[in-house]
Amino acid sequence: MELQDAFYNNAQYIETASGNKVCRKSVLCGSQNIVLNGKTIIMSDCIIRGDLANVRIGRHCVISSRAVIRPPFKKFSKGVAFFPLHIGDHVFIDEDSIINAAHIGCYVHIGKNCVIGRRCVLKDCCAIADNTVLPPETVVPPFTVFSGSPGRLTDDLPECTQDLMIDVTRSYYQHFRPK
Repeated sequence: MELQDAFYNNAQYIETASGNKVCRKSVLCGSQNIVLNGKTIIMSDCIIRGDLANVRIGRHCVISSRAVIRPPFKKFSKGVAFFPLHIGDHVFIDEDSIINAAHIGCYVHIGKNCVIGRRCVLKDCCAIADNTVLPPETVVPPFTVFSGSPGRLTDDLPECTQDLMIDVTRSYYQHFRPK
């Protein structure tokens, strides 16, 4: 199945030397602490909180409109500590999702309107269904689908998930073109 071209207004996106496409309407707080490894798309109205801790996003990732990415935190008696957030390669985060995870592996799909609780760990090759709420400190194993509120294991993924996610993210990037 071939993806349709998705067109964007060239004046609204900044393209970096490594091929990242970042919408001018997105908010990157503490941009010196945000690392995009290349060919990543950050769409309009996204918020990435690099002012709290380092946020590292892998290659060929797609962060859809209105997604919020914030590093995880832990409360202590003397206050709150934030920890770095690492997102792997070929990760697709759909619209309106809020990410507060400790780690997101490679080849992961997070559906629309999801809430990933603080310090969750999403292993490689997993999927989170639309409208899922993962409680804090949930660990999502490889090749599984979590859905519901609270999120629970509902299905397994095929062994070709890695290849499918590579195809999806690469073709999405290729079909994301200026008008």
